[in-house]
Parts: sequence; C-alpha cells; structure tokens
Amino acid sequence: MVAETLAIGRDYPFIRNIESPLTRDMLRPLDPRCHTVQFSQALTESDYRTLSDWIGQYPSVTLRAYGSYDGSIRDLDFLRFFPSLHKFSADALYHSLQSIEGLDYLPASATLLGLGQTKKKLSLKPLGRFTGLRRLYLEGQTKDIDVISDLTSLRSLTLRSITLPDLSVLQPLTQLRALDLKLGGTRDLTLLPTIGQLDYLELWMVRGLHDLSPIAELKSLSYLFLQSLKQVTKLPDFSRLTKLQTVWLENMKGLTDLSPLLTAPALRQIAVIDMAHLHPEAVGILAKHPALQQVLPGLGSNRKNEAVRKLVGVPSGEGWSKPDILQVD
Repeated sequence: MVAETLAIGRDYPFIRNIESPLTRDMLRPLDPRCHTVQFSQALTESDYRTLSDWIGQYPSVTLRAYGSYDGSIRDLDFLRFFPSLHKFSADALYHSLQSIEGLDYLPASATLLGLGQTKKKLSLKPLGRFTGLRRLYLEGQTKDIDVISDLTSLRSLTLRSITLPDLSVLQPLTQLRALDLKLGGTRDLTLLPTIGQLDYLELWMVRGLHDLSPIAELKSLSYLFLQSLKQVTKLPDFSRLTKLQTVWLENMKGLTDLSPLLTAPALRQIAVIDMAHLHPEAVGILAKHPALQQVLPGLGSNRKNEAVRKLVGVPSGEGWSKPDILQVD
C-alpha cells in the first residue's frame, strides 16, 4: 500500500507533495506515473476546494493525508470538499487522528481506501457503505473489523499489524484476488482456500505462523511472496498449483529444503533473498525444474550467488514486479 513506499519531504515522479498555501508549481500537470498526491498538515478551506477541482482531472490518483506532525489532521471532515474522490488514504496519523466519520463524504462508489494505525481505536463501521470498494489497506484497526465481510467487491486486501483468530471474516470476499498479511499474529490459515480466487498471496513477519499447508490448495495462485516467517521450516507440496509461476522467499531462516518447489509444474521465477544460511547446493537442486527460467539468488556473498547461477544454469531475475492485480481500481 502507498503508506509503505511513499517518500516524505520531496517530490518524485510517483508522488506530488502539497501544502497551504498552494502554489502554481504544486498544481502543475502530474507526471503520468504519479499515483499519489499527499499533504502532511491540514490545508485551508480555500485550498481544499482548489485541490478538489484540480485532482478531479486525475481520477486514477490517490489523495493521501499523512503525518500531521503539527496535530492539525484530527478527523477526515475535510473530505466534504471531495465528493467525487474515489481513492483516498489516511495513514501515519497515529497520534492525531481521532475519527474517520468523514469518510461519509466520499462517494459510495470509492474504489480504494487506506487507513493506518492510530492510538485511539476507531470503529471501521464507516467502511460498510463502500460496497464497490476494490482495494483496501488496514493497519492496526480491528474495532468492528467484521464489516470487511460486507465489502464483497474487494479484489485486493492488505491487513497489517492485525491479528485474526481465523480467516472466516474474509470468506464472503468471493472476488478477492490479492491478499497481504503483514505483521500481526494470524496463525490459522485453514480457511485460506475458501477465500476468493487468489492470484497473489503475501505473508510477511506474521508472528507465530508455522503451518503453510493450506497454500497447497490455492489452485488459482500465480505469485507467492513469503518473508521473515521465523517458525516456518517446511514448504508445502505445490503440485496442485498449476498456475503458480513466481515464488519470492526472503529471510526465511527456517527453510533448508527447497525441493518442494520442484513440485510446482508451471514455476518460472524463484527469488531466494537474504538466505545466507543456505549453501549453493540447496538452491542448485532447482536445476531439475524443467520450466524454470529465472533464479534470483541472495545467499550473502557474490561467491555463493555465482555458484547458484552456475548450478541452476538459468539467468538471474532482474526487475521483478508484483502482478497487475495489485493495481486494481
């Protein structure tokens, strides 16, 4: 989600920083690659109106409120000036944000929403009216989280620093294509195969998670991303995952046997990053995979990485990107 990757304090082609008073330079035409316009302190009412008119030219761009280092962003009532905004994120507002009731000013047809963690636990009930929502990012917000079950148009969902007893709240999301579980302690993945038609799954630093066996039933999965799962010591059998093409393994210190990857019939790309505990031979077994086209080794030294390349005999993967499903409107 945007909260994890946005730079602060300067503009990049992908981001436009604004503040009051608005200037002509701030409102110059956006680079076509720009995905976010953001501000870190409350604007004047006049500037909100001007910003609303200007950003209306860019319906694919997300408006982001963040930071509030001066404590000026305490609620989202400024959204009354944005009745046509379809993409909005409010994050890194831990100390200042006291209410999200202002979401009621957004159109029910909004397609992307992001809410970061706050010191005060906020009810997620205002999300219930966004029945056409396609992408949702939540961090640390668990009060009334059952409302997610009503968001049946969701295609992409990220839950960060959120612990669920199981995944039953996600079962109604029949159209879900991408699921990210980051941090938190959601250990029970038993219901994972009953959720949507997942193309992409990311599990990152999920505390206490050790059993990945439900992944073996995700027949629509094409991209699997696993990072920093300390208690995972075994990969599942991938033989039923006939669409799985990419596996990214990063800082998976408990893994020593990569041979289950050989069971994935369509596997084309494998990344093994920050895995210095492995010997080149442990990755070299992937040379036996008939469909493999790229291996990106990260075993802690150039010597070991070069040994992997020679053993596997396929090019290193460069410039990998996550699938298009994560860019849904």
